[in-house]
Amino acid sequence: MKMTKSVFALAALALFAVNPWPVEAADASKLGQELTVTGAEKAGSKDGLIPAFEGQSTPVGNWSYGKNREDYWKYKDEKPLFVIDSSNVDKYADKLTPGQIELLKKVPGYTMPVYPTHRDCGVPDNVAENTKEGAATSAIASDGWSLKSAVLPGVPFPEPQNGIQAMWNFLTHYQGAGTVYPDIFTYLSPRAGSDQSIDFHSEAVGYFPWGDKGKHSPSDNGGFQYGAYYVYSTPAALAGQGTIQRYYFGKDTDTFYYFTGQRRVRRLPAYAYDAPMIGYENEYTIDSPSIFGGNPDRFDWKLVGKKEIYVPYNVFAMQNVRAKFADVAKPRFVNPAFRRYELHRVWEVVGTVKSGMRHSTPKKVIYLDEDSWIAAVGDDYDAQGKVWKAKENDITPQWDLGACNLNGFVQNDLVNGRYVIDMTVVGTGKDFKNIRDAKDDRRLTDSFFTGENLQAVSSQ
Repeated sequence: MKMTKSVFALAALALFAVNPWPVEAADASKLGQELTVTGAEKAGSKDGLIPAFEGQSTPVGNWSYGKNREDYWKYKDEKPLFVIDSSNVDKYADKLTPGQIELLKKVPGYTMPVYPTHRDCGVPDNVAENTKEGAATSAIASDGWSLKSAVLPGVPFPEPQNGIQAMWNFLTHYQGAGTVYPDIFTYLSPRAGSDQSIDFHSEAVGYFPWGDKGKHSPSDNGGFQYGAYYVYSTPAALAGQGTIQRYYFGKDTDTFYYFTGQRRVRRLPAYAYDAPMIGYENEYTIDSPSIFGGNPDRFDWKLVGKKEIYVPYNVFAMQNVRAKFADVAKPRFVNPAFRRYELHRVWEVVGTVKSGMRHSTPKKVIYLDEDSWIAAVGDDYDAQGKVWKAKENDITPQWDLGACNLNGFVQNDLVNGRYVIDMTVVGTGKDFKNIRDAKDDRRLTDSFFTGENLQAVSSQ
């Protein structure tokens, strides 16, 4: 009898471990009061280095699409408070991640310019309303990782109780209905002993069905979470090749790839997780962009808590389409003149690969900005437990979106010294555009993000 009771007790515990985790209704009462509408602490830090929440950023003057965004930012003339380098890294180590410390100590000349902190990442009113409405009902499904319910666009778990909830806050951070890049630039630095980099240019479109106006559920549109489309114009070896990917809230990703030599689209079921991207010399994996992307099901995610670290913030320089890219990309790192760090509170989330699963980086530590829920910094660890890749997202207010978003990503390989710049328009001469209403762009439809459509547009 005692054994039977023990079995039932263990079964109950197992069931509890995978049951949906709703946010308690009482949490919603704090939103807009001591917490911001998306769950961040309104108050600043006790020492005053992190200010109180300032509200949504607005441009100074008559900014419109196509004009250099930094020219209309009210703090554009600020100078660094100090610069962190190899000589003083230990002084600031408690506000740095292990990956940042390794970069400062191991990469000759690497520095981090630190500026005053500005908390100017808000969201549109409808996103705030959806967050409050869904706070009591958002839930993770019984599989323990997929998003079962939420009111989107909104923050599903404004006061997360565990790591997977915090990760879904990032994966569903507000980005409107989509983003259009006439020319998105990706750069892979040279191998050791070489001066030959690889420059990738492509037309790209991102589609977020749940980000359109109104109220949406993760189950809408067959659980379609995110559509990605891009077609390369350079380098010559990839010119004309293109991809469409369909990500979901609770099932495997669909990937379709157009090969110019074959003049056909092929489905690539294994082109996900840590699969190397085609053309990137095994330096860049599918789930690397934006620090982490795709399904979070291969990891157990632990919510460690909040801490204060220096993160890339208000990095308007990486949106300057008129800049010369030769000034941006230096041999070992991005020119610090195009980087800006501020002290912000972040949620620390640790992902450890699940038993029976595999991943080339079996441990990930991700730091989520409390105001925007965007992953600001991330460290990937190798199988020996050493930091391998240090990653950063450049966060800025985007006035055509009415919220902050990332506008650049950098990955530094601490083993071979190479780095990747991605998701940026710096130096391209063509600005990106945020689309808040899917009706404003004919490509923001379910039917555009299919293998059949990729074949049609690629064959033209």
